[in-house]
Amino acid sequence: MDGLVRGLREGAGWLFYCTALMLLALAMPETIFDPESKDFLLLLGVVGIWRYSMGAIHYVRGLVFLYLVFPYYRWQARKLGAAADPSQVFLLVTSFRIDALTTAQVYRSVIEEAIECGYPATVVCSLVELSDELLIKSLWSKLNPPPRVKLDFVRIAGTGKRDGLAYGFRAISRHLPDDAAVVAVVDGDTVLSPGVVRKTMPYFKLLPRVGGLTTNEFCEVRGSYLMSEWHKLRFAQRHINMASMGLSKRVLTLTGRMSVFRARVVTNPGFIADVESDALDHWRLGRFKFLTGDDKSSWYSLMRLGYDTFYVPDAAINTVEHPPERSFFKASRKLMFRWYGNNLRQNSRALHLGPRRLGWFTSLVLFDQRVSMWTSLLGPLVAIIASIKYSIVFLLIYLLWIGFTRLLLSLLLLASGHHVGPAYPLILYYNQVVGAMVKIYVFFRLDRQSWTRQPTKLDRGLQRFQLWFNSWSSRAMTFSAVSVFLAVLVSVV
Repeated sequence: MDGLVRGLREGAGWLFYCTALMLLALAMPETIFDPESKDFLLLLGVVGIWRYSMGAIHYVRGLVFLYLVFPYYRWQARKLGAAADPSQVFLLVTSFRIDALTTAQVYRSVIEEAIECGYPATVVCSLVELSDELLIKSLWSKLNPPPRVKLDFVRIAGTGKRDGLAYGFRAISRHLPDDAAVVAVVDGDTVLSPGVVRKTMPYFKLLPRVGGLTTNEFCEVRGSYLMSEWHKLRFAQRHINMASMGLSKRVLTLTGRMSVFRARVVTNPGFIADVESDALDHWRLGRFKFLTGDDKSSWYSLMRLGYDTFYVPDAAINTVEHPPERSFFKASRKLMFRWYGNNLRQNSRALHLGPRRLGWFTSLVLFDQRVSMWTSLLGPLVAIIASIKYSIVFLLIYLLWIGFTRLLLSLLLLASGHHVGPAYPLILYYNQVVGAMVKIYVFFRLDRQSWTRQPTKLDRGLQRFQLWFNSWSSRAMTFSAVSVFLAVLVSVV
């Protein structure tokens, strides 16, 4: 019954969107559909050639990987059989300030995977609170794992996820894992799907240069309908982008929700230091540690150490998302600030690794991450300026263009196998415009970081003058960059 109601609601949503789009098209002057007219609709798409080209390349590469390349890898992995089995599997779970229901779901799935995978396994629990330890012990007693499955606790102070991971990696090091051992790093709000461990293990044997890999994600959102659709859209886009980068074995982030590494990687002191104490030397803001973004630090460390990274799309996890605010707009902006900040902090130094290490396509993608904050705003700003200088029709043309292209982009996501809802076209455009503005804001404030779940904030102990200088120089550079951008657009349009 719930499925029928959901289907009717979504059908009504798609009908409403398409009807609104057709009414907008009917309101347009006929000249926009005339190919010889100077204001032909498709001319507006010229400003988005770069963005649409990159999107199309990612999409085609993603489908090639999902439907041609990865099935071949999977067939090869199955041929290896028991020869691809790891000597030992470690499942490291980090938990802090997650509700008891979610914690129970997560650890139940982890312990069950440790039992069902059939390998010698150790569940390493990196915890802050005693209540979590008692809950895990209770679950362990109920599930009664066989002797080959062991449990190890690591208690730390609530100083952030990076410390939790580093202490967990050191605990694994004390087990003296051999070269055939593998470590799965699982976040405290990630529920493992049955069989995910066995699905990821063979690729370390099949692809000897791969140091780490990540998995497909689905989500359950404890929030509003709009917040739920926003997260689901993100995971559908992530699936295509991960597959695209998986084609080059250069997946750009090893998500902390669940990634799997060779044990010799996570026990490498250099890797542990990169995750625990990663920092950036900025020409204006000085040196500051990375508070968030451990997934980007682990990726950068693997690239620096000479490893490849991979994506296993048929190994799925389910994350339980807890929005940091009740308001969709506040919550989405806060999450964007954290995600885009992590991205931009790693971007410049990753580019310095060069095409020889990263490959030309990966270098192009990293470059695109830097310019997309400006190119994403080009279309709406040109439409607004043209409507002010010439005619409001240009803004209406642009809205029709956005409505049609975002509908098409949403439907293309059906190939990802993820849910596609009627709110996706509007959310896609929201992400484009608001996301670009958040990126510009955070680009000039890379030292500002905070967790959305934890109250931990970066305190560098700076003197009052340095704090004043950082704050006002960030404002001045933001104002200058935006002013130059707008001036160029006004002069060109």
